[in-house]
Amino acid sequence: MKYIEKFKFRLDDMNRKGELKNESILKILESIAGYHSDLVGYGYRDTSSKKVGWVLLEWQVEVRKRPKYQEELTVTTWGRKMIKCYTYRDFEIRDETGEICILASSKWTLIDLEKGKLARLTEEIVNSYQPEEECVFTEDFDKLKEPEKIQRNIDYKIRKNEIDNNGHLHNTYYLNLAYEALPEEVFFQEELNHLRISYKKEIKYGEIVECHYAFENQKHTITMIRKEDGAVHAIVQMW
Repeated sequence: MKYIEKFKFRLDDMNRKGELKNESILKILESIAGYHSDLVGYGYRDTSSKKVGWVLLEWQVEVRKRPKYQEELTVTTWGRKMIKCYTYRDFEIRDETGEICILASSKWTLIDLEKGKLARLTEEIVNSYQPEEECVFTEDFDKLKEPEKIQRNIDYKIRKNEIDNNGHLHNTYYLNLAYEALPEEVFFQEELNHLRISYKKEIKYGEIVECHYAFENQKHTITMIRKEDGAVHAIVQMW
């Protein structure tokens, strides 16, 4: 089952050229995924009764044509390939002419909120979403790897306004951390149109994150490492 919403983005969703910025794209996609889950009975309002909740694991986004201020966008999402504890969700964003502007895919897992463990996707859950077979990309996610050589390194302390309802760094703020690690000559050029994020472990308020930057194979990769234990918590790649 496909779910469709109309969006007109706000002033603070714009980049310096009056176009939809990458952070806002993620926010729109995250919102429509939530609206779809609300509709089928497994959204934010259902967590207390169903005792399960969705956790985002991966993003892959391709911007083919960057929407401009005041354009009304049509955003479509659908679930697909729901297996055991994991599912994939795809998206497309079209402009007012019907042209595809943005394609995206995501990977999620279902968590048992009482046990704090992975929950199986039951037949009831799968039937509620009515998965589609259509995939916006030709392949599912390959594994993002840490670069061999680090060219730039910054420390970042997580602030209160970056924390979500679960007490963790909100999904979209990982992109902001990655931007802080980018060299200025990269950040202030044209916005990068390909984006991948792999979330590995949660980051909490007050923690210090080492952001390691490298440019390899024409891609900018930022590895986020929790300073206290040296564990990799996320990898962001842009090109």
